[in-house]
Amino acid sequence: MKRIIVLLVAFALLSCDKDNDSSASEDRNFRQDMRDFVIGISQKAKGIKPGFAVIPQNGIELVSENGEADGLPAQAYLNAIDGNGQEDLFYGYDNDDQATPADISNYVKSFLNLSKNKGKTILVTDYCSTASKMNNSYQTNAVNGYISYAAPQRNLTVIPTTVPNNSNTAVITNLSQAKNFLYLINTENFASKTAFINAIQATNYDAIIMDLFLNEEQFTATEINQLRDKANGGKRLVICYMSIGEAEDYRYYWQPSWNTSKPNWMAAVNPDWPGNFKVKYWNEDWQKIIYKNNDSYLDKILEANFDGVYLDIIDGFEYFEK
Repeated sequence: MKRIIVLLVAFALLSCDKDNDSSASEDRNFRQDMRDFVIGISQKAKGIKPGFAVIPQNGIELVSENGEADGLPAQAYLNAIDGNGQEDLFYGYDNDDQATPADISNYVKSFLNLSKNKGKTILVTDYCSTASKMNNSYQTNAVNGYISYAAPQRNLTVIPTTVPNNSNTAVITNLSQAKNFLYLINTENFASKTAFINAIQATNYDAIIMDLFLNEEQFTATEINQLRDKANGGKRLVICYMSIGEAEDYRYYWQPSWNTSKPNWMAAVNPDWPGNFKVKYWNEDWQKIIYKNNDSYLDKILEANFDGVYLDIIDGFEYFEK
């Protein structure tokens, strides 16, 4: 009898752990968990700042209820977002500056178009540095109704010397109005926030996707407002990058104790990006870091008065599905 009771207690504890956090839970819907996470972020952000843009990057299958391009649209998720970011659509899937296989492009496009047909703006980042390939990327994306950025480096450290594609003098107040964008989240080439601001103000991009910090110093609302000025007199959107599917050991929230003892919501390191760790993104403690408290990552972004948030590692569900 004692052995039976011990086994029952152990089973109950294991079941409770599965229900709360474990990726081994057979009935866990990792895709819906990610949708719910994004929806929660959107609801809080838009409740505080109406018009705030929410743009998940990759994980595009989430726009369909069953993960198939001909499936029903995931309407609650689509209602929560303003666009979709997509990397490597036409260049960079296998190698940078190399065309993405047509079958991959066509597969991803079928989901992107589902979202686009629901009124969402599609932002494509292709990784190519040869001038002819960059031009082809811009032309092909335009034909498909997407706005795009041909990034010459995957680490996103540089501002291209060329004039932005579809440069214009418009005042951009909504994501749907943007004709181009700059993706610049690695600021290692800038010695100070002033140098960064000056460099961005000298460009005519309609939107910039950037980090909240430079050299661990947070941008202020005043500085973000300065970044809205285009060189030609127009105005741009300033959108903040935030990874929600991985924890990064260089972020303000990282605890020194995690270097030796990881919290239970932290999973394996990303082998392609040392210092980045997969997370059980449905976990309450992780979601508190991202948006479920008054000093969360999202609160810091809103305090700095960004126009939107660009959510990365949306495809984190793929790791747990495997």
